[in-house]
Amino acid sequence: MTAAPSPALSVVIPVYNEEAGLDALFARLYPALDALRLTYEIVFVDDGSLDRSAALLRAQWQRRPDVTRVVIFNGNFGQHLAIMAGFAHCTGARVVTLDADLQNPPEEIGALMQAMDAGHDYVGTIRRRRQDVWWRRAGSRAMNRLREGITKIRMTDQGCMLRAYSRDIVDAINACREVNTFIPALAYTFSQRPTEIEVGHEERAAGESKYSVYRLIRLNFDLVTGFSVVPLQMFSLFGIAISLLSLLFVGFLLVRRLVVGPEGEGLFTLFGVAFCVIGIALFGIGLLGEYVGRIYQQVRERPRYLVRAVLDPTPPLR
Repeated sequence: MTAAPSPALSVVIPVYNEEAGLDALFARLYPALDALRLTYEIVFVDDGSLDRSAALLRAQWQRRPDVTRVVIFNGNFGQHLAIMAGFAHCTGARVVTLDADLQNPPEEIGALMQAMDAGHDYVGTIRRRRQDVWWRRAGSRAMNRLREGITKIRMTDQGCMLRAYSRDIVDAINACREVNTFIPALAYTFSQRPTEIEVGHEERAAGESKYSVYRLIRLNFDLVTGFSVVPLQMFSLFGIAISLLSLLFVGFLLVRRLVVGPEGEGLFTLFGVAFCVIGIALFGIGLLGEYVGRIYQQVRERPRYLVRAVLDPTPPLR
């Protein structure tokens, strides 16, 4: 029996509690891909949804089994691991990732394909007239500048999931065994001809964002510690500077005591300096703990995710 040829395009979509918006996604996604006149497949990955998302994905697979694949996790493992599972099960020569909330219009996929036709192997996107609250936009700009300064990874809009990858880059990502990773940054490091294009951005069709402020901070912290040891180096240099300043300050206090005599008021100054140094030390211990924690997670070699079911007439790639 001859294996079916690989499609020209795979679209990987992580899904978590998107019951309210899936019908709207189906109604726009399939016509948009049909209009490209390319062979394609869509790989949905249900990341342990607690609503009826998995049932709706199953129903859609039954309606369009020719181009639909569904991977169902047995728990919530996070968006990036859901995309990793989609990469492991897709077979297209080009792979596009897309959020299920329709904030990135599926009709923009054609623009990404045009950029790849121009010879680029990785296409990032920048949200045009971003429809998010002001604090998300401001926080995103600040973290982009910080991340680029530390890791040298250039992504104007790291929060936009609509991206395109060549098969070579997807294969390289699949070969990585990191427990925690940030896929767009990893792809950027593997890419030879990356580019970015502007795409539309819409208000969320239904439901609510899965990224709280804490999760956004954690994501950026994982990104920085996963791709650079600069924070440790900066803290080491900062520690040296604090040590030198402390020695100078102790010398100053000693000279002052010899010249002026003992002063009870200086005790509070000493407390202030001590508390400052202790706070810096605690921050450094926490930073070091982040790196040690990543090592701990990696050496355990536990499965990154567990798949409950795969709705796919063809066996997944290994």
